[in-house]
Amino acid sequence: MNGIARSADTGRGQRAARLGALVGGTAALLLAGQAAAQTSLNPSQRVSTPLGSIPNKITAVPPLPQPEALLPNILGAGPWLRDHGIAVLLDNTNEFSGAFAGGVHKGASNAGQYGFETDIDWEKLAGIGGFSTHSVIVGRYGIPSSRIFGDNLNPSSEIYGAGGNVAAHLVYAYGEETLYGGRFDVAAGRIPFLNDFSASPLYCNFMNNAFCGNPKASSDNTSHSSYPDAGWAIRARVRPTAATYIQSGIYFSEDNIYQAGNGYRSGFTFDSSHISGQAFPVEAGWEPRFGPDQLPGHYKLGFAYDNNNHADQYYDVNGGAYAQTGLARLQRKGATAAWVLVDQMVLRHGPGDTNGLIVFGGYYHNDPSTATRANQYEIAAIDHGFWKARPLDGIGVAFNYMRVSGVLRRTELLQQELGLPITGNGSTFYNDSRPGIQTSTMNFEATYQIHVFRGVTFAPDFQYFIRPNAQGNLPNAALLGFKSHIELF
Repeated sequence: MNGIARSADTGRGQRAARLGALVGGTAALLLAGQAAAQTSLNPSQRVSTPLGSIPNKITAVPPLPQPEALLPNILGAGPWLRDHGIAVLLDNTNEFSGAFAGGVHKGASNAGQYGFETDIDWEKLAGIGGFSTHSVIVGRYGIPSSRIFGDNLNPSSEIYGAGGNVAAHLVYAYGEETLYGGRFDVAAGRIPFLNDFSASPLYCNFMNNAFCGNPKASSDNTSHSSYPDAGWAIRARVRPTAATYIQSGIYFSEDNIYQAGNGYRSGFTFDSSHISGQAFPVEAGWEPRFGPDQLPGHYKLGFAYDNNNHADQYYDVNGGAYAQTGLARLQRKGATAAWVLVDQMVLRHGPGDTNGLIVFGGYYHNDPSTATRANQYEIAAIDHGFWKARPLDGIGVAFNYMRVSGVLRRTELLQQELGLPITGNGSTFYNDSRPGIQTSTMNFEATYQIHVFRGVTFAPDFQYFIRPNAQGNLPNAALLGFKSHIELF
């Protein structure tokens, strides 16, 4: 469905741009697709499916995605493939917004992604009990408009960059085995860390990268690989009861995973020469259903440790302030992160798990000695089916508060005192947007999802940034745009 390093690749290759423009243009003309059906969300949708919720299921494999599609039966192949355990999806997500008020600059930009996904139930196809495989290939184009007024902490578009500037970039490819009636599940292959951890299929009802595809602070640590890039990993999940799970794994961190160099441009780099360490997450979840209306909820608590080297935000190799001495920064071994995520339906409008008013929120904490985003708080609500005449429409509001590391702030204050350029965490201050001391930032988003046609939605979107890039010297800014999605098949 996204991290900070997604911004590493913002150029547009000619092939990717041409294909992106073609698909994006088609999507715009059709007033594109349904947020809940995006290919990037399928792993988190599977983890949110409790035992016993799929009646008359004849396979142990978790349900394959079957989103509403514009062309569900091309030449009769769709139903035949699904009957044999093969799901093939092609979609496009396009995000446009313009800075129209406040900010140091005005302007507009567009970002998007076309994605091709395959999911195969090998139990149906070849009789291999409980086994399935999953892969996604994407092409990306464009940049977020929030850079126009200097924000890079909560990009206004969640889909941008890190796609290698190529027409086809491998996101993930892995196998999954489900045993004991779904109580044990193990996956191995090229898997993004944030596919399963601190994830929710609800987040990408919104467009801002603070919410979609994971809480933005979760990708602050590059050891936490984020869509559309992956590393080698193995993940195991156990469900002690129908509504509880605990999962953990080992995710091998790779140097420059989000860069176009070192063979990562296309994502088809499978050797281990750039592995720099491992990340070890653990997450426990409770997925109850309350009351006679069976109101679903998801409550998650997680922690992660990695053993990689991370540059300290203040100290140099000799224990002094690197901003003052000019020496190389101290490399700290290991970093930690923790999160709490909750969502709960409070009012039901229809039979589905998202047909109602759902409120959700979260907290994410990073080690402030090495992270830029130390703390993130978010709260949101999304309501589908509130309008009986248009039951597939949805309306959502979300609020995010991000606190920058106090250790980083000490460095910036020292740079200011010494009359040196304020460099932040070695990051770029975009569009000549007045570098400044970073403290905290807030942003608000409101969206309305219009279900235009089968597999097609169009969502006007409003965003407001308070202290963009966490800088008090940048004026607040407002954006207006839309997020469109089309599921072709």
